[in-house]
Amino acid sequence: MSFITTRDGTQIFYKDWGPKDAQPIVFHHGWPLSADDWDNQLIFFLGHGYRVIAHDRRGHGRSSQTDTGNEMDTYAADVAELVGALDLRNAIHVGHSTGGGEVAHYVARAEPGRVAKAVLIGAVPPVMVKSESNPGGTPLEVFDGYRAATAANRAQIFLDVASGPFYGFNREGARPSEGIIRNWWRQGMMGGIKAQYDCIKAFSETDFTEDLKAIDVPVLLMHGDDDQIVPIADSALLGITLLKKGTLKVYPALPHGMATTHADIINRDLLAFITDTLEVTSATVSEEHLQIIETRAPS
Repeated sequence: MSFITTRDGTQIFYKDWGPKDAQPIVFHHGWPLSADDWDNQLIFFLGHGYRVIAHDRRGHGRSSQTDTGNEMDTYAADVAELVGALDLRNAIHVGHSTGGGEVAHYVARAEPGRVAKAVLIGAVPPVMVKSESNPGGTPLEVFDGYRAATAANRAQIFLDVASGPFYGFNREGARPSEGIIRNWWRQGMMGGIKAQYDCIKAFSETDFTEDLKAIDVPVLLMHGDDDQIVPIADSALLGITLLKKGTLKVYPALPHGMATTHADIINRDLLAFITDTLEVTSATVSEEHLQIIETRAPS
């Protein structure tokens, strides 16, 4: 297995597949998962000739089970060290949920030439938690509940999240996949509880507003409008107004974990964005989102 060792001695596990001279795509996973959550995308883009990289965030998966550094500044610094060690240039960075926050935080600070584009899927920016400046956010008590449940019995909450709202399996007419649920649970239980506990604060309370404003490369926001984990109204619909070169694509009725449940759709659109052939039309989004999608931040 492949690892880098960061300045503070943390070992970061990563996968690096495909031609080393091909354009790299770097995938950033959500809480409390691992690089394995991108299996479908890694195989798809490897088959299209790209170099694909996915790492386990510190404290998650096969990386060191850290008790410190479990916050966005260090997450982004770890990414920068991985990018430097692999000498990745002109890369596309794709992040889901917490990983989308990690992408925003890293890309806003990346060295010139390192990043070509970024994609945020069901991502937490600009900021999740409710406050006076973010009245539409999720109340802090919700995240306190996640912390309490993680500390008391993370095996059970991981099962509850995976079998319910994460993939929309709690919706009427849904057909839950036992394999998907077990794989989510498996990934979560691989990580360290301290890092996963700390990460709840990192993904819910970090304000990425200035990161989004600072990013100069094209960014695609992909979000399901039935996302029960990161509600679209307080994430992508706000984030698109902050980006200089942003594109928003809304997926009617799709859940938070749509990159897994609807990988064929997500992979197709990711490839189209990377190759500059993505279309965003009224046929793919609901009417109430059209004005926001068509009114992009100036480039």
